[in-house]
Amino acid sequence: MRHPHAGGRDRAAPPGPHRPLEPHAAPAAAERDDLLAGAVRRALGGTGAYGAMVYLRSRDGRSLVLCTIAGVPLSIMSPFRRIAAAGPLPVAVSFRTGRTVTLADTEDTMRRFPQLAVGMPYDFASACVPVAGGEERFGVLSVFWPASDDGVPEDAPSRLAEVAERLAAGLAGLAAAGHPVEPGGDAAVVELPPPSAPTCRVGMFDWNVATGALAADEQFLAIFGLEPDEFDGTVAALGSRIAPGDLPEFRAAARTALARGEVLAARVRVLGPDGHPYPVELWARVPAAISDGRTHLVGAVLDARTLTAAAAAVERLREGVFSLDPDGRVSYANRATEPLLQARREDLVGHHLWDVLPWLADPFFENRYRAALLSQQPTAFLAARPPDGWLAFSLYPDTHGVTGRVVAAEAPPGAAEPRAAPPPSAARGATPTGAPAGIGGTYHLLQLASALTEAVSVREVCRAVAEEILPAFGGQELAIYGVRDKHLHLISQTGYPDGFLDGFEGTPVAARIPGAETLSTGTPIFFESVRELAAAYPGIALDDMGAWAFLPLIASGHPVGSCILGFDRPRPFTAEDRGLLTALGGFIAQALERARLYDAEFALARGLQQALLPHRLPDVPGIRIAARYLPGTQGMEIGGDWYDAIVTGGDVTLVIGDVEGHSVGAAATMGQLRSAVRAFATGGDPPDQVLARTNRLLLDLDPGLLASCCLVRLTPADGRARIARAGHLPPVLRFPDGWAEALYVPGGPLLGVEEQAEYPVSELRLAPGTVVALYTDGLVEDPAMAIDQGVDLLRAALGRGGAQGPDGLELLAERILREVGSSHRVDDVALLLMAFGEDDSTGVSTGVPTGVPTEVPRTP
Repeated sequence: MRHPHAGGRDRAAPPGPHRPLEPHAAPAAAERDDLLAGAVRRALGGTGAYGAMVYLRSRDGRSLVLCTIAGVPLSIMSPFRRIAAAGPLPVAVSFRTGRTVTLADTEDTMRRFPQLAVGMPYDFASACVPVAGGEERFGVLSVFWPASDDGVPEDAPSRLAEVAERLAAGLAGLAAAGHPVEPGGDAAVVELPPPSAPTCRVGMFDWNVATGALAADEQFLAIFGLEPDEFDGTVAALGSRIAPGDLPEFRAAARTALARGEVLAARVRVLGPDGHPYPVELWARVPAAISDGRTHLVGAVLDARTLTAAAAAVERLREGVFSLDPDGRVSYANRATEPLLQARREDLVGHHLWDVLPWLADPFFENRYRAALLSQQPTAFLAARPPDGWLAFSLYPDTHGVTGRVVAAEAPPGAAEPRAAPPPSAARGATPTGAPAGIGGTYHLLQLASALTEAVSVREVCRAVAEEILPAFGGQELAIYGVRDKHLHLISQTGYPDGFLDGFEGTPVAARIPGAETLSTGTPIFFESVRELAAAYPGIALDDMGAWAFLPLIASGHPVGSCILGFDRPRPFTAEDRGLLTALGGFIAQALERARLYDAEFALARGLQQALLPHRLPDVPGIRIAARYLPGTQGMEIGGDWYDAIVTGGDVTLVIGDVEGHSVGAAATMGQLRSAVRAFATGGDPPDQVLARTNRLLLDLDPGLLASCCLVRLTPADGRARIARAGHLPPVLRFPDGWAEALYVPGGPLLGVEEQAEYPVSELRLAPGTVVALYTDGLVEDPAMAIDQGVDLLRAALGRGGAQGPDGLELLAERILREVGSSHRVDDVALLLMAFGEDDSTGVSTGVPTGVPTEVPRTP
């Protein structure tokens, strides 16, 4: 049998070994790694940041792969080791747009990048800077700062841009020499220097026991209090520096080393300058390279006074003190922690507290550690220790780990008695495969699933899987099948050759092929290599993929379809991978079911909206008008944006408006408001009264929606323009001399808020050759920047070219959409342009520029 997701030739053995590395490949990879490590060190050293990472594009360009990290635990960033290049996360947006993306705090992150807030719900500031040279984009430099009121330091973006530019130049040099710069292997962790001087000194020596000659370095001499010029190169010189009572111990250590071949941590005391002894440790061995018997010792002397004193001081404390490494494992615990935690230190060191102590297995406690580390702020919490105890924990983080303090505490008011601790497996929960569900895996699942919650149509669901979920696991092929009449029908595919899947359309659900069996059994099927798949389905036809995941799509207990992911190389599916993919299959199924309902509503709403928007614009002597409408690329794609141009006597009224929401209701309300504005304007009401009456009408209709609107009434005979705004973005004007200006004229509140709202009118005169642009917020909104920056982009685009010529205004509208609009629009876009005072046939101004706005002066 053939399965509908396998390829063109029969093959029972896995693909051949990867191409052997060229002689220069390893040095080139090392040079690339050095460039990346140098970049993160410079980023941290020059900006006050505590963590930095570099992502590079994958070979297929669909993913950004974490290659180098410093100051942030790799374990915490594991859900973000691979990011979809087309996705909505800041790293991806920075890579696609070539712009720096800065996030000041949690609120900023939640507002602009909710998927990141779901995956990393912690308080920190960050910046993502593209690593690009010319037209080549290699990746992104991402940097973290501690949470503060200041957010990203003011000069940090420019400093990071310099670091990214230098890194891009180095990568470009490698690429020009024919070396690959794409990621390969696991991410490299760059160790940061300790925050303080070393707490111990180490000196090296080589001792010829037979002759008494002693070769020693400067640190050795300093530990023994010897000046280089007074040391005669013999072991006898040490006799005066060793405490008299310890000379026998010193000689015994030497004899032991010669007899056994080594001595470990032999302790003797050295006399300090004041005659007070202090301990040192001797470590020595007989070198194997010496052939003249055991006459030589090489080794080190360790002066750990500061370290020993610190450890002794901590050991004397009555409160528990422990240290966690950056990955959260216990690296030290003092004696007092044992009775408090009711655990031996040797059982704690090297493990996570939440893995060893069942009563700390609640994800809340691991989350507190992660929050402290990523915010770089101290945190505290209470924990109930069965059967009757309460403990207060305090965590103090830095880039090298976390110091913890634990003391006995009173039960919080109203707290119940601590319950008996559950078994670790029950406390931690489990994935569908039975593996422990760590909080990182949970956040990863939520972050990927949030992409599906934002997808509304069937097309968007499939795109979310292809652009975000597939690249997140490093896949290259995707096929999504739906069930109709007990047969599988292809809904979407990515990565397959054209027409490859045509012959498998309509495969019966009962067929013995993986894509159908995963659905009939309701169980995911994973193949880590071609050999595994060929053994399970002998004679099956295969393509050039090396591993597969077949996921059943089941919603509300009934089969929806199947999802097939293909990977170009053999790969292991870890327990976490299997659990995540299995859970995501359920999310995809639910999203597809929901999307089918939305698609039905979409067809109705699209027809309604198309009927309500103007079918043509008026032809008025002396002015030209052009309009564009683009639906959003996410959600229902049906919004409440509208535009209109109304001729009343000798005047022309330009209208732009936006009803909140994306639904049939928003489109219907838009139609009512457009009709109302047209009726009031045609009746001769001034602009302020048009908005005031429309506002009262919206309140009477009470659709539960608000709307913004902007009116510009122009008298072509003298160029007089009157502007009124109801919570809408400002018009942008391009003057005849090429200067462009956003007119932040006074305005009133949104329509539908206040019954007695007033809408002031601003009046100005336009010079012939002036272009007026009205627009909705979908044009200038972008997660990568503030909306004011989007308005500035529109102003700059408008100023780069006029509307001369018969088709000039239409070409200008297309260029604005191309240069200002985002390809991943959340909202729909309406754009209305008017060119004043040009002859229709020649596009030449009919007068000399004589006026500028009288109430809104130009800004320098």
